[in-house]
Amino acid sequence: MHAIGRASKHSLRGALRASAARATPRPANVVAVRTLSSASAQSDRDTITRLLYSIGTKREVERYLRIFSSSSDSSHPAKFAVIKVGGAVLDQVEELATNLSFLYRVGLYPVVLHGAGPQLNSIIESAGVIPDYIDGIRVTDAKTLQIARRVFLDENLKLVAALEKLGTRARPITSGVFSADYLDKDKYGLVGKITKVDKRPIEAAIRAGALPILTSLAESDAGQILNVNADIAAGELAKELEPMKIVFLNDKGGLFHGVTGEKLDLLNLDQEYDELMKQPWVKYGTKLKLREFKELLDHLPRTSSVAVISVDSLQRELFTDSGAGTLIRRGYKLFQHKSIDSVGADRLRQVIHDRDPDVLSGEDSVTGVLNRLKETPYTIYGDEPLDVVAIVAHPEGEVPILTKLLASRNGVMNGIVDNVFNAIKKDHRRLFWTARADDENRAWHFERADGSFTRAGKSLFWYGVHDVNEVEKIVKSIEEKGRIARTYLPVGPSAPPRKATSAPSGVRAYSTMARRVPGSSRGYATAAPSTEHKRLALIGARGFTGQTLTTLLSDHPYLDLTHVSSRQLTGFPLTTYAKAPINYSALSAEDIERMEKEGEVDAWVMALPNGVCKPFVDAIDRGSAERKDGKASVIVDLSADYRFEDGWTYGLPELYGRDAIRNSTRISNPGCYATSSQLLVAPLLEYLKADVWPTVFGVSGYSGAGTVTGPTDPDGRPTTIPKVTAESLHGGIRPYALTDHIHEREAGRHLSRLLSGSFVRTGMKLAFVPSVAPWFSGIISVLSMPLSERVTARDVRALYEEKYADERLVQIKNEVPSIVDVENQHGWTVGGFQVHSEGDRAVVVGGLDNLLKGAATQCLQNLNLALGYDEYAGIPVA
Repeated sequence: MHAIGRASKHSLRGALRASAARATPRPANVVAVRTLSSASAQSDRDTITRLLYSIGTKREVERYLRIFSSSSDSSHPAKFAVIKVGGAVLDQVEELATNLSFLYRVGLYPVVLHGAGPQLNSIIESAGVIPDYIDGIRVTDAKTLQIARRVFLDENLKLVAALEKLGTRARPITSGVFSADYLDKDKYGLVGKITKVDKRPIEAAIRAGALPILTSLAESDAGQILNVNADIAAGELAKELEPMKIVFLNDKGGLFHGVTGEKLDLLNLDQEYDELMKQPWVKYGTKLKLREFKELLDHLPRTSSVAVISVDSLQRELFTDSGAGTLIRRGYKLFQHKSIDSVGADRLRQVIHDRDPDVLSGEDSVTGVLNRLKETPYTIYGDEPLDVVAIVAHPEGEVPILTKLLASRNGVMNGIVDNVFNAIKKDHRRLFWTARADDENRAWHFERADGSFTRAGKSLFWYGVHDVNEVEKIVKSIEEKGRIARTYLPVGPSAPPRKATSAPSGVRAYSTMARRVPGSSRGYATAAPSTEHKRLALIGARGFTGQTLTTLLSDHPYLDLTHVSSRQLTGFPLTTYAKAPINYSALSAEDIERMEKEGEVDAWVMALPNGVCKPFVDAIDRGSAERKDGKASVIVDLSADYRFEDGWTYGLPELYGRDAIRNSTRISNPGCYATSSQLLVAPLLEYLKADVWPTVFGVSGYSGAGTVTGPTDPDGRPTTIPKVTAESLHGGIRPYALTDHIHEREAGRHLSRLLSGSFVRTGMKLAFVPSVAPWFSGIISVLSMPLSERVTARDVRALYEEKYADERLVQIKNEVPSIVDVENQHGWTVGGFQVHSEGDRAVVVGGLDNLLKGAATQCLQNLNLALGYDEYAGIPVA
């Protein structure tokens, strides 16, 4: 097998058959059966997860399992993947069933849609009829449709039976999903164009614990069955479901160049589509496929991609960075500039500041990098959002040197690094570059180099030079001219230290170019941040959160506060906003509806008490419906009113992703305690123990209890005072809402979206006990969580480090966080990782400022994402 070695392939089938046998009903009481079922499911998951390690690293596999497991929840269970199965693949039904059962056993439920073209052709041709195609579409008469219905049903049931044989529940869905009109009755006959997708049968199957297996037949309003091309049906299905992965399985394992016969590993449609469609070998079915892929990806977020692979490469595509087959995405156009100003000096400075390892370590500065850049001719390569920036210095007559290769996580995950590197290769037939020996992407450099060696903590790489003596001559020249550090001569292995064995180094054996950058099959890119000035209205600005938010907005480079509403403060000036003078007003629902209709603001923030903001949100909805430009302003609600609404996006970027927020106009800002609790629990969810829920004990400063109107000041202005004062607490803490706190339900509801396996259907609960303390702001939360497996404190810390590796507002420390670590800080701090002596209970401490990351800072994150700004614009980050 290609994706899994032969031994692993047989082991997988054995594991699936064994688990199917365990799943056979046997006499027992209900409790015992449930316990056995749960234990068996966990055992299956563990076994199959270990088998996955044969196709990728443990870190890769576990990362993608977590990503995919968090993609679906009980309200949207079909978000993992749409897998379209070509008819030719159905001839490998055991192989197909094994790979789908594999996913089922680890708690993933793909939506499977299959064709049956070859099988249908075989039956039609045996009857003496030659299949007729126009523009790659099968012409379908009544007789052909009659045969097609029978063939589709037979193939569908054959796949369902193969899955059930392996103990995988599957549900045949041969009608009721696709509605269609005639595509062109006179031209194509009984061929449909899909007008509607009903996802309810699909979601019902998944909620019942079964894989949905679909055919591509559709029905007209009059009840006429219509044939639909399976690729087109899969595309329409993906548009409706917007899954994390879209996979087309064929017998060839990808798309191939019609002249050279080479596999097309990666297609960036923004750059290549027009030229590709002009090629003489792109015709009929290939042209139809490419057209459908483009239409599909144009409809979906730019982060989406389509993979065309063989069935035996399915696990490699899903669970490794390298992927398999052909990856198709919209991509971004690359640029090449000869000056800093052409890129944008501020943008380039920011990239160097945020990513250059020498700058981050303090060994260099942004100014130093830019000053040296001007010493020789250079070219800057990159993509529009600057997910990758590469700088090549190329003095006349000298070997070019790649002086900087700075990639964001998106750049690595999306394979943009490889695109940029290939652009460099087209311009330079040979190249030298260096990388730190501890670079986490060091394997990428090795795969693209013809040779390398490591010296003094850095590795020197090159391609295009195959003689070691010539390499030494070049290195000597560029060292003498100061173009690289004087550490690499003589070329070859460095001498081992006297008292220790040196790490492996020396000239690397010549290698072929790697097919793809690790991670190129993953599509999670973002657009370039906006710099357009936009207008914000704040409703309910009297409380501590409103005051904190207006202070933050004073330093936002692009977002301007234009309206601030408070009945008690009407007519008084807003003193916490410095960019422009603003007076409080008392905006009514009618005022807000008119403002929205006329497009006076781009975003609204509701900073009102719970249960108050609905009339204002309804007013905005009415105004949006009447806008001539068809747009809708963004709303971020700071209350709890919409945190349980399916139509609203829950705005906790570190856990539930940025894309949903970017594409939303209705965002519920998480609660302060709920934010800290979810950030604490999420990294440990893979060790969640059934029927024993985590407990969080939280202590908050008294500002979290809210405010009331105080006495007027000498100018007649009403003051704002805390509802609970420090004096009333007498130096101690006061527990309250000991059960059923709203943040308890909030955290449990949204954490359930991250669950996998049997927990997907049951969800989870969280026990939460809050207390108020005599300091002004800041929350300390202590998590106590029973574990399903024994772990060490080191293991626990590693889970948090991996989960929040690239989060700029998360700080991880060894010590237990105290209030001084979180008060007046914009992020969340976690530490004090401990495990009970028996290894079955973890205790972790987290903290945040309830007015900042617990409210205003998080609100600004959500506003920035929804309005297209850099997520951290206006937020002081380290």
